[in-house]
Amino acid sequence: MKLISSPLSPFVRKVRVLLLESGLADQVEVVDVTTTPLATDAQAAAANPLGKIPALIRDDGPAIYDSRVITRYLDARAGAGFYPDSRLWEVLTLEATAEGIMEAALSMTYEARLRPEELRHAPWVEAQWAKAARALDAVNARWMSHLAGPLDMSHIAMGCALGYLDFRHDARGWRHGNETLADWYAGFASRDSMTKTAPE
Repeated sequence: MKLISSPLSPFVRKVRVLLLESGLADQVEVVDVTTTPLATDAQAAAANPLGKIPALIRDDGPAIYDSRVITRYLDARAGAGFYPDSRLWEVLTLEATAEGIMEAALSMTYEARLRPEELRHAPWVEAQWAKAARALDAVNARWMSHLAGPLDMSHIAMGCALGYLDFRHDARGWRHGNETLADWYAGFASRDSMTKTAPE
Protein backbone atom coordinates (compact mmCIF):
# COMPACT_ATOMS: atom_id res chain seq x y z
CA MET A 1 0.00 0.00 0.00
CA LYS A 2 1.03 3.62 -0.53
CA LEU A 3 0.08 6.61 1.59
CA ILE A 4 -0.02 9.89 -0.34
CA SER A 5 1.33 12.19 2.30
CA SER A 6 2.81 15.48 3.42
CA PRO A 7 4.96 15.52 6.56
CA LEU A 8 3.39 18.82 7.67
CA SER A 9 -0.28 17.77 7.45
CA PRO A 10 -1.97 16.97 10.78
CA PHE A 11 -4.46 14.77 8.91
CA VAL A 12 -1.62 12.70 7.45
CA ARG A 13 0.09 12.59 10.82
CA LYS A 14 -3.00 10.92 12.31
CA VAL A 15 -2.61 8.09 9.84
CA ARG A 16 1.14 7.80 10.32
CA VAL A 17 0.78 7.64 14.11
CA LEU A 18 -1.86 4.93 13.75
CA LEU A 19 0.43 2.96 11.44
CA LEU A 20 3.15 3.00 14.09
CA GLU A 21 0.82 2.24 16.99
CA SER A 22 -0.89 -0.63 15.15
CA GLY A 23 2.27 -2.26 13.78
CA LEU A 24 1.35 -1.65 10.14
CA ALA A 25 4.07 0.88 9.31
CA ASP A 26 6.17 -1.65 7.39
CA GLN A 27 3.19 -2.47 5.14
CA VAL A 28 2.69 1.07 3.83
CA GLU A 29 5.06 3.13 1.69
CA VAL A 30 4.81 6.83 2.54
CA VAL A 31 4.94 9.00 -0.60
CA ASP A 32 5.43 12.66 0.26
CA VAL A 33 4.01 15.24 -2.13
CA THR A 34 3.64 19.01 -2.14
CA THR A 35 0.05 20.03 -2.71
CA THR A 36 -2.14 23.03 -1.86
CA PRO A 37 -5.66 24.15 -2.78
CA LEU A 38 -4.05 26.37 -5.43
CA ALA A 39 -1.62 23.80 -6.84
CA THR A 40 -2.83 20.21 -6.61
CA ASP A 41 -0.20 17.52 -6.90
CA ALA A 42 -0.83 15.03 -9.70
CA GLN A 43 -0.38 11.97 -7.46
CA ALA A 44 -2.80 13.40 -4.91
CA ALA A 45 -5.38 14.10 -7.62
CA ALA A 46 -4.96 10.63 -9.10
CA ALA A 47 -5.65 9.00 -5.73
CA ASN A 48 -8.36 11.44 -4.62
CA PRO A 49 -10.38 13.47 -7.15
CA LEU A 50 -10.66 16.21 -4.51
CA GLY A 51 -6.87 16.48 -4.53
CA LYS A 52 -6.68 16.27 -0.74
CA ILE A 53 -4.32 14.27 1.41
CA PRO A 54 -4.04 11.75 2.91
CA ALA A 55 -5.05 9.14 0.38
CA LEU A 56 -4.29 5.44 0.67
CA ILE A 57 -3.58 3.45 -2.49
CA ARG A 58 -4.50 -0.14 -1.69
CA ASP A 59 -3.21 -3.32 -3.27
CA ASP A 60 -6.63 -4.97 -3.26
CA GLY A 61 -9.07 -2.22 -4.19
CA PRO A 62 -9.52 1.40 -5.20
CA ALA A 63 -7.76 4.18 -3.33
CA ILE A 64 -9.53 5.50 -0.25
CA TYR A 65 -9.25 8.98 1.20
CA ASP A 66 -10.16 11.21 4.14
CA SER A 67 -8.14 10.54 7.27
CA ARG A 68 -11.10 9.11 9.21
CA VAL A 69 -11.89 6.64 6.44
CA ILE A 70 -8.26 5.58 6.22
CA THR A 71 -7.81 5.14 9.96
CA ARG A 72 -10.99 3.07 10.23
CA TYR A 73 -9.78 0.87 7.37
CA LEU A 74 -6.30 0.41 8.83
CA ASP A 75 -7.65 -0.26 12.31
CA ALA A 76 -9.95 -2.95 10.92
CA ARG A 77 -7.11 -4.44 8.88
CA ALA A 78 -4.81 -4.61 11.89
CA GLY A 79 -7.49 -5.59 14.41
CA ALA A 80 -5.93 -2.94 16.62
CA GLY A 81 -9.08 -1.91 18.49
CA PHE A 82 -8.63 1.85 18.23
CA TYR A 83 -12.39 2.18 17.59
CA PRO A 84 -13.74 0.05 20.46
CA ASP A 85 -17.43 -0.79 20.35
CA SER A 86 -17.83 -0.07 24.06
CA ARG A 87 -17.15 3.66 23.60
CA LEU A 88 -17.39 4.06 19.83
CA TRP A 89 -19.59 7.16 19.79
CA GLU A 90 -17.35 8.95 22.27
CA VAL A 91 -14.28 8.07 20.20
CA LEU A 92 -15.89 9.30 16.98
CA THR A 93 -17.15 12.52 18.58
CA LEU A 94 -13.79 13.40 20.10
CA GLU A 95 -12.03 12.48 16.86
CA ALA A 96 -14.40 14.79 14.97
CA THR A 97 -13.68 17.56 17.48
CA ALA A 98 -9.95 17.14 16.90
CA GLU A 99 -10.46 17.22 13.14
CA GLY A 100 -12.48 20.41 13.51
CA ILE A 101 -9.57 22.00 15.35
CA MET A 102 -7.24 20.89 12.55
CA GLU A 103 -9.56 22.27 9.86
CA ALA A 104 -9.86 25.65 11.57
CA ALA A 105 -6.11 25.86 12.14
CA LEU A 106 -5.36 24.84 8.55
CA SER A 107 -7.75 27.52 7.25
CA MET A 108 -5.80 30.07 9.27
CA THR A 109 -2.55 28.78 7.81
CA TYR A 110 -3.85 28.98 4.25
CA GLU A 111 -5.10 32.52 4.80
CA ALA A 112 -1.61 33.59 5.89
CA ARG A 113 0.44 31.57 3.42
CA LEU A 114 -1.62 31.46 0.23
CA ARG A 115 -3.68 34.65 0.13
CA PRO A 116 -1.97 37.94 -0.83
CA GLU A 117 -1.55 40.17 2.20
CA GLU A 118 -3.86 42.88 0.86
CA LEU A 119 -6.66 40.32 0.48
CA ARG A 120 -6.39 38.65 3.88
CA HIS A 121 -9.48 38.94 6.03
CA ALA A 122 -8.70 39.23 9.74
CA PRO A 123 -12.29 38.56 10.91
CA TRP A 124 -12.21 35.25 9.01
CA VAL A 125 -9.00 34.25 10.76
CA GLU A 126 -10.39 35.19 14.16
CA ALA A 127 -13.59 33.25 13.47
CA GLN A 128 -11.52 30.15 12.72
CA TRP A 129 -9.55 30.58 15.92
CA ALA A 130 -12.80 31.02 17.87
CA LYS A 131 -13.92 27.58 16.64
CA ALA A 132 -10.67 26.00 17.75
CA ALA A 133 -10.72 27.80 21.10
CA ARG A 134 -14.29 26.67 21.86
CA ALA A 135 -13.34 23.10 21.02
CA LEU A 136 -10.27 23.24 23.24
CA ASP A 137 -12.32 24.61 26.12
CA ALA A 138 -14.88 21.82 25.67
CA VAL A 139 -12.23 19.10 25.62
CA ASN A 140 -10.53 20.53 28.70
CA ALA A 141 -13.86 20.76 30.55
CA ARG A 142 -15.63 17.56 29.47
CA TRP A 143 -13.33 15.05 27.82
CA MET A 144 -10.33 14.64 30.08
CA SER A 145 -11.69 11.49 31.73
CA HIS A 146 -11.83 9.90 28.27
CA LEU A 147 -8.33 11.03 27.37
CA ALA A 148 -7.12 9.56 30.66
CA GLY A 149 -8.41 6.16 29.57
CA PRO A 150 -7.04 3.47 27.23
CA LEU A 151 -5.49 4.59 23.96
CA ASP A 152 -7.93 4.91 21.06
CA MET A 153 -8.19 6.92 17.85
CA SER A 154 -9.50 10.01 19.60
CA HIS A 155 -6.26 10.28 21.60
CA ILE A 156 -4.23 10.13 18.40
CA ALA A 157 -6.43 12.69 16.64
CA MET A 158 -6.34 15.12 19.57
CA GLY A 159 -2.59 14.74 19.96
CA CYS A 160 -2.07 15.55 16.27
CA ALA A 161 -4.43 18.54 16.46
CA LEU A 162 -2.56 20.01 19.42
CA GLY A 163 0.76 19.32 17.76
CA TYR A 164 -0.38 21.28 14.71
CA LEU A 165 -1.40 24.23 16.89
CA ASP A 166 2.09 24.22 18.38
CA PHE A 167 3.67 23.97 14.93
CA ARG A 168 1.70 26.68 13.11
CA HIS A 169 -0.06 28.78 15.76
CA ASP A 170 2.05 28.60 18.89
CA ALA A 171 1.67 32.35 19.45
CA ARG A 172 -2.04 31.82 20.15
CA GLY A 173 -1.13 30.19 23.45
CA TRP A 174 -3.75 27.44 23.42
CA ARG A 175 -2.53 26.09 26.78
CA HIS A 176 -3.74 29.16 28.68
CA GLY A 177 -6.94 28.16 30.46
CA ASN A 178 -6.57 24.57 29.26
CA GLU A 179 -3.94 23.41 31.70
CA THR A 180 -5.37 19.93 32.24
CA LEU A 181 -5.40 19.29 28.50
CA ALA A 182 -1.91 20.74 28.22
CA ASP A 183 -0.64 18.37 30.91
CA TRP A 184 -2.18 15.41 29.08
CA TYR A 185 -0.61 16.49 25.80
CA ALA A 186 2.83 16.86 27.37
CA GLY A 187 2.75 13.17 28.19
CA PHE A 188 1.12 12.04 24.96
CA ALA A 189 3.53 14.00 22.77
CA SER A 190 6.42 11.98 24.20
CA ARG A 191 5.12 8.72 22.72
CA ASP A 192 7.49 7.20 20.19
CA SER A 193 4.85 7.38 17.46
CA MET A 194 4.44 11.11 18.06
CA THR A 195 8.12 12.00 18.19
CA LYS A 196 8.79 10.06 14.98
CA THR A 197 6.05 11.93 13.10
CA ALA A 198 6.54 15.44 14.50
CA PRO A 199 6.56 18.14 11.78
CA GLU A 200 9.79 20.05 11.31
